[in-house]
Amino acid sequence: MSYQVLARRWRPRQFSEVVGQQHVLRPLVNALHNNTLHHAYLFTGTRGVGKTTLARILAKSINCVNGVSATPCGICENCKAIDAGRFVDMIEVDAASRTKVEDTRELLENVPYAPAIGRYKVYLIDEVHMLSRHSFNALLKTLEEPPAHIKFLFATTDPQNLLPTILSRCLQLNLKQLEREEISTYLGKILQEDSVEHDPPVLWEIATAARGSMRDALSILDQALAYGNGVLRQAEVQTMLGTLDRGRIVSLLKSIAAADGAALMQEVAQLAQLSPDYLYLLNEINHRLQQIALLQQIPDLSTMIADEHEALATLAASLNPADIQLYYQIGIHGVRDYPLAPTPRAGFEMTLLRMLAFAPQTRPAALVVTGEVTAELKKKSLTR
Repeated sequence: MSYQVLARRWRPRQFSEVVGQQHVLRPLVNALHNNTLHHAYLFTGTRGVGKTTLARILAKSINCVNGVSATPCGICENCKAIDAGRFVDMIEVDAASRTKVEDTRELLENVPYAPAIGRYKVYLIDEVHMLSRHSFNALLKTLEEPPAHIKFLFATTDPQNLLPTILSRCLQLNLKQLEREEISTYLGKILQEDSVEHDPPVLWEIATAARGSMRDALSILDQALAYGNGVLRQAEVQTMLGTLDRGRIVSLLKSIAAADGAALMQEVAQLAQLSPDYLYLLNEINHRLQQIALLQQIPDLSTMIADEHEALATLAASLNPADIQLYYQIGIHGVRDYPLAPTPRAGFEMTLLRMLAFAPQTRPAALVVTGEVTAELKKKSLTR
């Protein structure tokens, strides 16, 4: 049997298997329980968050042989056919390849006819925003008053490009990007089920690289398993992703907290030998600063990685909350100004040097009192 990629093998088959998206699952489940389904649903969100998956589960729910339910059996012929993509009453198309108005008219020709074997005839159109304006116009009347046996399920990553007349005829469900904790927990479940040997921090590394997309996370996991020959080691995954040991980020923050410019530049020089992505480093520093600020307000917070918690807790106890806010603001501005820097390393270094230059313990005494500084500046400007 040929190998099946993780993104397909672990695609949810039931609403209960979907990770996150509870704000979308609730109205769907309630509508199925109460038999109050809308005739057209629009699933929106970034790539890999479950738009098409939810549409297919909904198609199973309304066409299961055992009746309309939020828990389709998954073993009847209809459920199996939908899972396999061969259900005759489910027309699934990619709008990017059918942009012409003739394609839409051809698609809608069979709308008046009753489903062949299912309870409903389902039209699943992926990336629906790719349809032309004329195609949308051809769809409007049918979409507004379709026959009782028709359900339209649309998915798009760019709802802004849809006509308002289309949006007003659909029930819109916005899927959110997944949190890193949700992704890492799900990856841990997969590795446990498959008995894969791995270092626990690897899950966080992959979840961070996925940037909110479960499909991306599963694709990266596939790549990491191939890279590590079926075993996941933190150092190998970091090499594959081009990321760095998180301990280096903490070391940079410790040097900033100690106002030790020499140690800070030495850390940067060591990092430069690894040819890092400096923008990634800036974002990681900002993320750690945000975690420290959270720890200062909620000391028992346990949402971060265990191997970093102690180091960040120490920094949270030793730094003034106002200093953390200042560092974070400088870091955010550093990310904004990064494209303007003469070199990537220069932009990274200058952001760190700003944190040192504006740290309270290194400021001249006259700069501590903002009012006095402002008055002095005004006085100088008047005497010129």
